[in-house]
Amino acid sequence: MRSDYLFTSESVSEGHPDKVADQISDAVVDLFLGKDPEARIACETLTTTQLVVLAGEIRCKGVYEDGAWAAGAQDEIEAAVRATVKRIGYEQEGFHWESFRFENNLHAQSAHIAQGVDASGNKDEGAGDQGIMFGFACDETPGLMPATLYYSHKILERMADDRHSGAAPFLEPDAKSQVTLRFHNGKPVAATAIVVSTQHGKGYDEGEKEAELHAYVKQVVADILPAELLSDATEYHINPTGSFEIGGPDGDAGLTGRKIIVDTYGGAAPHGGGAFSGKDPTKVDRSAAYIARYLAKNIVAAGLAKRCTIQLAYAIGVSKPLSLYVDTHGTGTVGDDAIETAIMKIEKLGGLTPRSIRTHLGLNKPIYQKTAAYGHFGRTAEGDYFPWERTDLAEDLKAAL
Repeated sequence: MRSDYLFTSESVSEGHPDKVADQISDAVVDLFLGKDPEARIACETLTTTQLVVLAGEIRCKGVYEDGAWAAGAQDEIEAAVRATVKRIGYEQEGFHWESFRFENNLHAQSAHIAQGVDASGNKDEGAGDQGIMFGFACDETPGLMPATLYYSHKILERMADDRHSGAAPFLEPDAKSQVTLRFHNGKPVAATAIVVSTQHGKGYDEGEKEAELHAYVKQVVADILPAELLSDATEYHINPTGSFEIGGPDGDAGLTGRKIIVDTYGGAAPHGGGAFSGKDPTKVDRSAAYIARYLAKNIVAAGLAKRCTIQLAYAIGVSKPLSLYVDTHGTGTVGDDAIETAIMKIEKLGGLTPRSIRTHLGLNKPIYQKTAAYGHFGRTAEGDYFPWERTDLAEDLKAAL
């Protein structure tokens, strides 16, 4: 790979319309998994001006069985959706948590899909769909994530914290960031461009108020990025269109699953194309992508490589993966094929079947709404949350080689 280059990644805030949709979909996933750990959920969300629409397929004991809703279940779903939008902070004329129109179009899971996924007789539980999933890790940041994406996320997380605390009352929920870094010998050495577009209160697009907003954003960037990456040569583009008062679902429609590169590695690694949010962990789009990240991160954490990409492939209704591919991009201390063999030797991974993935990582729990903003990877594993970020497999990998 090239040793000297520019690379860019973007992030979007929790108030971005697509991220509002993701968080709503995962609020539904958490609601159902909290009632039935074996629930099946595929929930898509549409958000637009004063409207939220749910669509998809479910199966959940005590909530939706035999094509009928339990008493009060639909009210509980609506309450979870409105609570999510309230937490994000939308109390605007064009999108208000209390007054938007709500439609629930969830219905029963296809029996033909269910028969392929469910275990029966001598048949192990199969994958919920066909597809390819990727995991990635690199040593650019302490969390073993690409630096451009890591800093893009952190800028928006800080701004959201300041908005919620009242430290930056001029901020509104919708925002985007973008960080361009210059790399030398594969390591980030300078930030060449920072882009931040943030929804704002009235008047913060001109005069002293605009200057206040710009100064605030530059201070956030200075607090987040290492000082050695910033210089007088760093270009800033803050609200480059001028005004950004109308935002969120009122400014642009949002859909679940449209920010899959933000959710993963910021373009620094391949993506199989499947979104995560709104899906229970039988869907390998989600669970296999999580185990692939877990494997890649542990390979780097074990010192077996500085950079690692993992690919897994599955067929619907089939339990065993069709393929496992490891690429350490020439940074490995052992052969990539040896790492592949070692992974399949580790008994606790159970051959990377959908059920063994969920069991090893503990995925049949209501842990997903936290993943739906600021990335599914590079987060801190804490309690039941983000278990795929643990590095507890590193010693097993070394022992298996």
